[in-house]
Amino acid sequence: MAKVLTEEEKKLAQEMLVRAKKAMKAIEHYDQKQVDRLCQAVGWQIGNEKNAIQLTNMAVDESDIGDRAPTRRFKVLGILRDALRQKSMGIIEEIPEKGITKYAKPAGIVCALIPTTNPINTPMGIAIYAIKCKDAVIFGPHPSSKKSTNEAVRLMRKALRKAGAPEDLLQCVAQPSIPMAQKLMSICDLTVATGGGPMVKAAYSSGKPALGVGPGNSTMVIDETADVEQAARNTRESKTNDNGSGCSADGNLVVHESIYDRFLERLQKEGGYLCSDAEKELVRKVWWDDEGHRISKTVARPAWKVGEMAGFKLPEGKTFLIVKEDNIGKEHLFSGEKLGTMLAIFKYSGEFEVALDMVRQIYDVGGKGHSCGIYSFNDDHIHRLALVAPVCRMMVRQAQSKANAGSFTNGMPMTGSLGCGYWGGNATCENIHLKHYMNVTWVSRPIPEDRPSEQELFGEFYNSEIFEVGRDD
Repeated sequence: MAKVLTEEEKKLAQEMLVRAKKAMKAIEHYDQKQVDRLCQAVGWQIGNEKNAIQLTNMAVDESDIGDRAPTRRFKVLGILRDALRQKSMGIIEEIPEKGITKYAKPAGIVCALIPTTNPINTPMGIAIYAIKCKDAVIFGPHPSSKKSTNEAVRLMRKALRKAGAPEDLLQCVAQPSIPMAQKLMSICDLTVATGGGPMVKAAYSSGKPALGVGPGNSTMVIDETADVEQAARNTRESKTNDNGSGCSADGNLVVHESIYDRFLERLQKEGGYLCSDAEKELVRKVWWDDEGHRISKTVARPAWKVGEMAGFKLPEGKTFLIVKEDNIGKEHLFSGEKLGTMLAIFKYSGEFEVALDMVRQIYDVGGKGHSCGIYSFNDDHIHRLALVAPVCRMMVRQAQSKANAGSFTNGMPMTGSLGCGYWGGNATCENIHLKHYMNVTWVSRPIPEDRPSEQELFGEFYNSEIFEVGRDD
């Protein structure tokens, strides 16, 4: 029988809501400088190297997934950079020619659902953006990483208290459950759901505004103009980053035949292990069940552990698995999302249109809306992929999992949550960042009349034949 919300949970949810409202009230008079100071205080507690390492180790110990290297620490720095450079109260934008002035207001109390694949940095990023907008946040951690997320929130609460602000701006559910998450979503002003499909669907069904993310299936096109060494190096960095736990990690490589062999050889030098046909079948059996559902024990596990589960041993220095694939479709599981240290490589021949068609087919399997990338110096190829790829973000010559959520070498907003647009069943195509944590009042002043003539508006159809109302010709 499905668990139902207990009276104790119902009471706790209401108490957390009351405390959050009280905390927001206490800082409603804060100016931009005071709020920025709180963001810095909170960011430091998660972003300092000592705590970042300890929290990362704690998360890996608890969930048994991910990598102990604090490779995502840069995200704290990037989110702080973006937050501190923007205004979040009062006048935030003026458009004189349109007579428009925009004023920012808090969004309110945010319910933040946190994934087990990123239990530390996701709450950190949400906390910084929310506090910047004078919101309060109630975090709903994943049961598999609840201790890690609660510890991260505890540290941020201490930072708020030390900075003289109410610690209840940030709260975290100690014993998460589905009914508790549903209750919080129904009583908070906004839900930010970073996680799997069921979680996002629940958020959109809560009756309150929600920002969700969709699943990924990042596919990289590598054409004949690519820098093979750069593409192979970036693929390794992206695929092994936190053991491929992120939806952004490369899942499929579509490589032109003229560089395929050379690229595959370089990929192996970067630490890739090319599975034999027999090993590929063994990997399939441990990665998916008989019904094609991904098995959780392979998610974000080291490549050697996946090989061990599959029944073969990886040579020293091999950090990710490569499988050759020729087929695309829902029945061909390797063309779907992996969420781990394994990727599929496809070869395309002839014109670039062949690669574009393969990309379309792959995203029909899954991952529409999330992201793709290309290694190319041919601007026409880059342009054509951008025209047809059903994704919200496309990285050019960049390590995918370290780029599409923002990096110091591109202009994407830093975030831990990636909107996947209508393709992915989401309300936004954007990286979820500061603007999504505020309400905005548009103030409109009169401007000189801007009214084109009817002839200009209707063009060639102006004064043409008029079909009569009610008459079927």
